[in-house]
Amino acid sequence: MANAPIKLLIAASGTGGHLFPAIALAEKLPDYEIAWLGVPNRLETQLVPKRYPLHTIAVEGFQQGFGLSTLRILGKLIAAIVQVRRILKQGNFQGVFTTGGYIAGPTVIAARSLGLPVIFHESNALPGKVTRFFGPWCSAVALGFAVAAKYLPRAQNVCVGTPVRSQFLDAGLDKSLDLPIPDHVPLIVVFGGSQGAVAVNQLVRQSAKAWFDAGAYVVHLTGDRDADADSLKHSNYMALPFYDNMAALLHRANLAISRSGAGSLTELAVCGTPAILIPYPFAAEDHQSYNADVFTKAGAALTFKQSELTTEILQTQVLHLLQSPAELAKMGENAKAIAIPDSAEKLASLVREIVES
Repeated sequence: MANAPIKLLIAASGTGGHLFPAIALAEKLPDYEIAWLGVPNRLETQLVPKRYPLHTIAVEGFQQGFGLSTLRILGKLIAAIVQVRRILKQGNFQGVFTTGGYIAGPTVIAARSLGLPVIFHESNALPGKVTRFFGPWCSAVALGFAVAAKYLPRAQNVCVGTPVRSQFLDAGLDKSLDLPIPDHVPLIVVFGGSQGAVAVNQLVRQSAKAWFDAGAYVVHLTGDRDADADSLKHSNYMALPFYDNMAALLHRANLAISRSGAGSLTELAVCGTPAILIPYPFAAEDHQSYNADVFTKAGAALTFKQSELTTEILQTQVLHLLQSPAELAKMGENAKAIAIPDSAEKLASLVREIVES
């Protein structure tokens, strides 16, 4: 079977930041036979099975300190390595791709123990602990931000950007919004990533009246964990848990207020949307602040620590930007300059180069 398709196992689990880049890559490998490795009860169980066969393993991260829980987690890790080895051998996979997180550890160990190539994608400006530890074991580490390379001196680093879903690219872009927003009003879009951001939501609701008085509309994607999501009522305000056509929404927006997860920032950059960034203060190793710093230094965004951001500051900064169209336009241009819109193609080429060599 000389023409049998190459079999690739993709290990990506948890949040949209891990899953969406992997899905974007998979779409660029239509001639590959792809299967997925995930964790039970995570987002992949909703998104993946309609597209690809899904295998799941039970694995979790190590916490600080050593104790009985550490031994239990270590036992799970060993069991997961054995399970992944079995999946790889039985499926005759020829390579592995992972976007990091807890699932990457057993996957990298299992694949390398079988002599299989592994491509690791790290979307954050500060690579996670798993990436820093396992990066040198991999055939290549594909980076979302070039600055991440300085934290991975022993890895084979290639900067390709972070892939976005096809809906964000010109060929697949549907710019129609099924929301009652007039054409020429200022639009602020608020979102906290795939998990929402309750603290940001509260700040926005407390600040929004000043923006309505200035004629602005607000589309507020609250996520599904905010008990007060429906507490603000105004004709210029729309609160939704999620919105499917995020690309059209960000293209239409004059300004975004957002967390600074790598996936969200990639979408802002591709759409050229100016932003006020509020890094999630409890992100591992404060990595969202490192991501935001890339955009701030490029002049694409303003960044505020959540602990220092008040209603008055947020109100004032948003009103200043809405009243400064030239400044907003420049921020949008700077955001576009950061974007790597063909990231998925670059990543797919890297995968092909390594797996097929």
